Amino acid sequence: MTDHAIIECTHLAKHFSDGNLETNVLTDINLRVNKGDRLAIVGSSGSGKSTLLHLLGGLDEPSNGTVNIHGKDINHLSVNALSKLRNQSLGFVYQFHHLLPEFTALENVAIPLIIGGIQPKQAQQQAEDLLKKVGLGHRLIHKPSELSGGERQRAALARALITQPDCLLADEPTGNLDHRTAQAIFELILELNESLGTALIIVTHDTGLASQMDRVSTLIDGKLTATD
Repeated sequence: MTDHAIIECTHLAKHFSDGNLETNVLTDINLRVNKGDRLAIVGSSGSGKSTLLHLLGGLDEPSNGTVNIHGKDINHLSVNALSKLRNQSLGFVYQFHHLLPEFTALENVAIPLIIGGIQPKQAQQQAEDLLKKVGLGHRLIHKPSELSGGERQRAALARALITQPDCLLADEPTGNLDHRTAQAIFELILELNESLGTALIIVTHDTGLASQMDRVSTLIDGKLTATD
C-alpha cells in the first residue's frame, strides 16, 4: 500500500432519467485503490457493477461525485488527455474479448503500444513476449476466429496488460468460460498482478473467484459495502 492512490472516487453517484422516471443506480460510492491492491466487486445482476467499473475507468461520466486517477479529476480532462491517461494507466478486460477480428493475436496485443507512440516493430516484439508469457507463443499469427474461448480471453488479457497499466479493470472476465478455463485465466491474472504490481478491480458474480482477492465489496441498493 502507498499513500498515492491509483484510482479514488468520492461521493460517486449515477442516475438515469427516462421522462419523469429517474433511476438511481449508484449512490455515494467512496473507494480507493492503491498499487498492487486486489479488489473484487460483487452484487446481483443489475446492481450497477459494470456501471461503477465504467465510471472508474472514465468510460462514462458520473451524475455526482469525482473520480481521480493518479490524483487527476478525470471529469475535468479533455477527451485527448483522458484517452492518453487511460492508455498509460489502465487496462480493460471484459466478459467478451473484443479482439479485432481482422487482426492476428500479435497485432491485437501490439495495437495499444502503437497507439501510445511505440514503433510497430518494437511493439510487436513486446506483444510476442507477453503472449508467450500467457501461453500463446504458438498462436501469434492466428486471428480470433481461429482461437478457442480461453485463448481469446488470454489474448485479451495480454492486450490489457501490454502497456503495463497501474490498474486492471475486469468486468466478468471469466463469465463466458468453463470453470477449469476460468480458474486458469483468473490464476494468470493474479500471477501478473504479483509480477507487475498491477492493481486489480474485478467485477464478478463468482463468489469463489472473489474470495481469492484481498478485498471484497458488495453493491447493494446502489451502495458499496465491504464484506471482508
